Amino acid sequence: MHHSHGTTEAVPPSRYLAFQFEDLAQQRESATLGMWIFLSTEILFFGALFTAYFIYRGIYPKAFAEASGAMLIKYGTANTFILICSSLTMALSVHAAQMGKRKLLTLLLVVTAVLGCVFLVNKGFEYHQEWLEHHVPGPGFEFPESSDPRHAQIFFSLYFIMTGIHTVHLIIGAGVVLTIAFFAWRGHYPPEYHTPVENVGLYWHFVDIVWVFLYPMLYLVAHRHF
Repeated sequence: MHHSHGTTEAVPPSRYLAFQFEDLAQQRESATLGMWIFLSTEILFFGALFTAYFIYRGIYPKAFAEASGAMLIKYGTANTFILICSSLTMALSVHAAQMGKRKLLTLLLVVTAVLGCVFLVNKGFEYHQEWLEHHVPGPGFEFPESSDPRHAQIFFSLYFIMTGIHTVHLIIGAGVVLTIAFFAWRGHYPPEYHTPVENVGLYWHFVDIVWVFLYPMLYLVAHRHF
């Protein structure tokens, strides 16, 4: 591999540099590009679900409004606040990595993962309550207070599909964040190379943004006039 004149002197070889890259800057750009490509496929995936939701909502607005009115908004609101806080701690962890503050980085990553777990526990209580109220689509589905329970069931189906997939993404994210926290604690991410922290941060922010869209779509529809 040929290096341009002065490159080797300006950027000394690093133990964090993979053999296929010329320098850490190129390695960082490649990793970041890969993460954005991955996130673009995720955007297409959730975009398809959002499209289905808005199509059915346009066809059955009253049924969707009634179903949204039955949502447990206290859980949705609490989870929105939790994820916004986790986005803050994740952003601060990236800054701590840039500053070379290993202990602070580790702490912030652990706090981020813990907030994600709190979200999951909260979601579990919400799912359990909906199960008790027979709002889970299927043979046992009941929604007598609706004027159109058949089409309200479509709302609940989309609700469980979208929030369920989002929950899976959050479980994966929390696991990855904890893994990164372990390596951060062992000093694997100095200021010169903290790309893994940045990339897991991008993923975490994406999961949070998806919820920011889901919250008004699912919980606040009842507050709209059709």
